[in-house]
Amino acid sequence: MKTSEFEQLLPSLFGKWLTTFEDEGEYGFTYRIEKDNKRVAYATNLTPETVEKAIQANVDMLITHHDAWDFLYGMREECVKKLKKHEISHFFIHLPLDFVEFGTCSSLFKQIEIDEMTKYSSFENDKEYPGIGTFHTALSFSELKSRLESKLAEPVRAWQNHDRPIKKVAILTGAGNNSALIKFAKENDCDAFITGERTLYSVQYAKFAGVNLYVGSHTYTEIFGVESFGKKVKEKYQDIDLNRIKEDHIESVEDHGLSCT
Repeated sequence: MKTSEFEQLLPSLFGKWLTTFEDEGEYGFTYRIEKDNKRVAYATNLTPETVEKAIQANVDMLITHHDAWDFLYGMREECVKKLKKHEISHFFIHLPLDFVEFGTCSSLFKQIEIDEMTKYSSFENDKEYPGIGTFHTALSFSELKSRLESKLAEPVRAWQNHDRPIKKVAILTGAGNNSALIKFAKENDCDAFITGERTLYSVQYAKFAGVNLYVGSHTYTEIFGVESFGKKVKEKYQDIDLNRIKEDHIESVEDHGLSCT
């Protein structure tokens, strides 16, 4: 798969989301080299550690969900230095991957074995909206927590704010810590809201609204969407070797005092 062939594949995968965010810095190459990419790796984050693991795996192209943000001072420059030295292209795709149907939210729904998707995550009028799905057979608060921890392979913080069984679930992966997202879940009769970050205000509002709140890590609630993207690329270019780069669970803290079970 040549780098230019990879680029030509993107519109067919992401459609309108590429044009929606084309001027927003939400996707693109951090470093690009035209070459035949035989080994492709993916991770959630662009960091010196993920680049180093890509180097060790003799990768030609690295795909991530996140760029190294501007406020991670000097990190992007360090990553690009390593990428250039080892002639590895890096492509990131952020918001388009959050809202495409095979993306981060729907991929996490698939991991928790949801039975029916009733609404995909979306971006409308400059606002993000969670995806919504339904279990045909309800889960208990602890059953959903255990299922999440098994799939994410990390501790999940959880707050039980009602005694009902859980059938309807809203998900916005990553930084879904805006109380307006929980309000949306409440207004759509969701029993639970799952995301990858929390604040004091999201915990307070979830309690007030009576919505069970589950918080994994930003990195691991989103990795399955990157994996789905990588698999789409491999479906088109079957000769590539696709590898997942394992990232540390640096956001997870084993503190049972933070969970209400």
